[in-house]
Amino acid sequence: MNTVATTRTLNGAGETRLDGLSVRETEVLRLIALGHTSAEVARQLHLSPRTVETHRARINRKLGLSKRAELVRYALRRGLLGV
Repeated sequence: MNTVATTRTLNGAGETRLDGLSVRETEVLRLIALGHTSAEVARQLHLSPRTVETHRARINRKLGLSKRAELVRYALRRGLLGV
């Protein structure tokens, strides 16, 4: 797994970006890490399942991850799961 420096910047809407992920990608990451399927994430965020899969692929590429377990560990370390 690649080590990614934490980069938090505020965009014009006052939202935080994490490690180069868009706000939407961070939302998708959090829901996937919580165990939701792509279809469930799509319903919750009012997206198509294909769009969720595209976000997931981009998240994996940006973070250098490939497995769901790696996404969960990343989300835990970044405090996205509220645990």
